[in-house]
Amino acid sequence: MNQDSINLIEQYYAAFNGGDMDTFLNLLTDDVIHDINQGKREIGKEAFTQFMACMNNNYKEQLVDMVVMATADGKRAAAEFVVLGEYIKTDEGLPAAQGQKYRLPAGAFFEIRDDKVARITNYYNLQDWIAQVSK
Repeated sequence: MNQDSINLIEQYYAAFNGGDMDTFLNLLTDDVIHDINQGKREIGKEAFTQFMACMNNNYKEQLVDMVVMATADGKRAAAEFVVLGEYIKTDEGLPAAQGQKYRLPAGAFFEIRDDKVARITNYYNLQDWIAQVSK
């Protein structure tokens, strides 16, 4: 059961890295919970779709050095990875974008229901990112 969850998360991130937003979003439950790093909680696939549209507009990112783990029952999973990114358009409330490159350790925690992602909680060190793009 946990291998199915590991496969799901690997598929989720493969779709992200491939820019395949249709597959990426279809791996979510309609009522997906998204805990934004150091931000608010959003609920629903539509809210997540809008979040990803903003992210894809402002950043170009690839995730590397991926490690995925899951509980024995497959109901929860976690991933640790490194974000290789480029800040291409200024995001509201953040430093000005000038094509800055960044390398940022990150992680995510998942709840899985009915073979889909039902919750994703992302974490990275925002101050580290700000320092990298402010140079």
